[in-house]
This record gives sequence, C-alpha cells and structure tokens, in this order.
Amino acid sequence: MGVSLDLLQSVEHRVSLGGDIPSLSKFVAFLAKPVGLMMTQRWFLWSCLAILGLAVACDWGSQTVMAQEAAPAAPAAAAPAPAAAAAPATEGHAKESQLMWIIKTSGPIGGFLLILSIYFIATCGRLFTELKKDKVSPPSVVEQCNSSLEKRDLKGMYASAKGNESEYARLVRTGIAELPAGLPEARSAMERTFEVIHSEGERKISMLAVLGTLGPMIGLLGTLKGMIGAFGEIAQSDGTVLKASAVAGEISEALLLTFEGVLLSVPAIFLHAVFRNKITKLNDEAFTEAEELVSKVASMAKRPSGGSTANPPSTPSA
Repeated sequence: MGVSLDLLQSVEHRVSLGGDIPSLSKFVAFLAKPVGLMMTQRWFLWSCLAILGLAVACDWGSQTVMAQEAAPAAPAAAAPAPAAAAAPATEGHAKESQLMWIIKTSGPIGGFLLILSIYFIATCGRLFTELKKDKVSPPSVVEQCNSSLEKRDLKGMYASAKGNESEYARLVRTGIAELPAGLPEARSAMERTFEVIHSEGERKISMLAVLGTLGPMIGLLGTLKGMIGAFGEIAQSDGTVLKASAVAGEISEALLLTFEGVLLSVPAIFLHAVFRNKITKLNDEAFTEAEELVSKVASMAKRPSGGSTANPPSTPSA
C-alpha cells in the first residue's frame, strides 16, 4: 500500500502541475525490469544446480559400473610382475600435465564451479563499471542544476533532473515535485526514494553473497564424493592388494574440490562487503547533494528577488 500511495501522490502532483503521466506500458516495463533480473538470476542458479545434479549422478554411475566390470578381472591382472606393471603407470603419470590432472580430477563439480566463477567475474566487472561517482551523480547534471539555481530557473532544473535516471537526478526530481507541500514533505519523499535506491543497490550485489555461501557447500559436496570414493576403494579391496594410487586419487579429488569452492567463496564475500560499502557511500553523497539543492531552492523561494517576493516553487509542466 505504501508504494501505491506514493505512486498516486506522484501522479496527483504531475496532474495538478500540468505534467505528463508516463504510459502504462512504460510503467509496467519499469517495474518488470528488476523483477525480471531477479528471476533470471534465480533461474540461472536453479538450472546450474540441476545440471550439477545430473552430471554428478552420471559420473558416479559410470564410475560404479566401471568398478564392477573391472572387479572380476582384478586377479588375472595381478599375475604380471610388479615391475612390469609399474613401468607403464609411471610413464602415464609422467605424460599427464598438471592442468589436465586438475581438469580430470575436478570433474562435473569443478565444471559447475567454473561456470559460477565466470558468472562471478562478469558480475564484478559490471559492478565496477556501474558503481562510480560519475554514474550515481553525473557532473553534467549537478552542474546544470546548480546553474539553474543561480539563474532561479526552476523549470530548467526540473528538466535537467527529469532527463536523467541517475540516483542524484531521481532524488532532485522527487524533492522538487514535493516541494510545494513544504520542505519537510519534500525531505520525507526524498528519504523514501533513497530507501528504494538503496534497496536496488543491495539487489545488485545479492548474488555475490549467494556465491560466497554456495561455494563452500559445493566444495563440501566434492569432499563427500571424494571421501566416499576413497573408502569405497578400501572396502572393495577385501582379499586383494589395496591400490594406494586409487585411494590417493579420491582423496586428492576431495581436497581439490574443497579448495576450488573456497577459492570462489573468499573473493565473493570480500567483494560483497566492498561493493556494499561503496553503494552506501555513493548513495549517501548523492542524497546529501540533492537535499542541499532542494533546501536552497526552498530558501530561494522565501527570499525576495529584485525587489519582488518570489512565489513558492512549483513543479514545471513538461
């Protein structure tokens, strides 16, 4: 209801002051943009989790089938001399590079973590581009508003703020629209707009917090898978020689996936805190500048200009 009342008040001010009302399609598109972004991110995560589950199930099933097929042939394969069997294995390990070993050991869980890492890097790049002083409070808009204030041109100031969708312009536009009702009402409206802007900024960085929490959980899944495989190798070696390389391979898989999950989580948590502080700082600066401008407009309306008393400011018509 709070949002509906604000919208009705905003529309009422524009109608009473002769302004234009945005079309219904533009209004619906404006509301659908953040919702669509959230749904896109949510469906992205659910799709990745579904792919991860299928990949783990297929990989685990294939390993189980291969282990069952190789079990009867184990006694026959143990007949050759140990020295002759060790030579090909040593050659195979020497030929395999470290990168190929990491890719092979990571498996589908590591691939899923790679997808999340790419998404994390893309999100951070976008945030580094958007969270700038020039984007939140464009110098051109600030200069135009200050210039209009010096000229006592309220219409030009409102037009400058209306033609820009930055946080500063939105705050100035809201304050000027509510100024005819008094400076306290204008400040209250600006505070409500500030809360909306801050919530939008929090939504932009919410996925970083999700990645920071999800990374160790996926790494723990890899840990459990590797430890189950290691103990499975020990359990299946009853009556035969235990292959230390097989057990070590499963344990290394568990440790590698844990490392990859933590490697994704640590920078995600750190950058989430960095971006949150940056959003708070930029929004606070924009609110302070916009509030000072609106206060100057209100005080300017009370002072006489050229021997005549200035009328209270009103929102200009489009």
